[in-house]
Amino acid sequence: MKQVICMVLLVLGTMGSTLAQKDKRAEAILDAMSAKYKALTSYQAAFSYISGRETYTGDIAVKGRMFRLKTAGQEVFTDGTVMSTYVKESNEVNVQDYDASATGDFNPTKIYSIYKKGFTYNYLREQKIGGRTVDVIELKPDKKNAQIANLQISVDKGDKLARSWQITDKNGKKTIYSISKFTPNPALPDSYFVFDKSKYPGVEVVDLR
Repeated sequence: MKQVICMVLLVLGTMGSTLAQKDKRAEAILDAMSAKYKALTSYQAAFSYISGRETYTGDIAVKGRMFRLKTAGQEVFTDGTVMSTYVKESNEVNVQDYDASATGDFNPTKIYSIYKKGFTYNYLREQKIGGRTVDVIELKPDKKNAQIANLQISVDKGDKLARSWQITDKNGKKTIYSISKFTPNPALPDSYFVFDKSKYPGVEVVDLR
């Protein structure tokens, strides 16, 4: 979870208002990807990510303004109003008001539109991932003091879904995320995105509101 949060903060730090030059081929691919996700009422994805020599797995579900993220012994729940972060090792949950604006456009409910502000982007290449053909797009932050050097997104040529992305920070460290399973429009009740302490016996609740 810490790795995912760091990714969010690093990309958030690059957001700016500079008008970027647009690679039309890359833009068309990113627009098609964004439209694909926006047309869904909800989605769920299993993923893995490699940071250094460590490999982690996780699962994310998104429905409108709500999301639930599980990885590395932690779970984050938000119904769009309250955010609860559960830590398995300590059996503790921190509850706080959810402020979507605190992460700008880069949060799990808007991740596929971040390219529209604060980045230049270019088409790199076509390649194969797991037997599928993808287009690789590179995004670079407009800000000169950004914490990341670039972000590469691999978009499936067939269904326009993102299959993987790679973040390189300013020190050259790479973190690679890969989608292993994607489920469009799963039937998830709103309660799925709310932390239910009855399902976590003995949990300590720390209310930070």
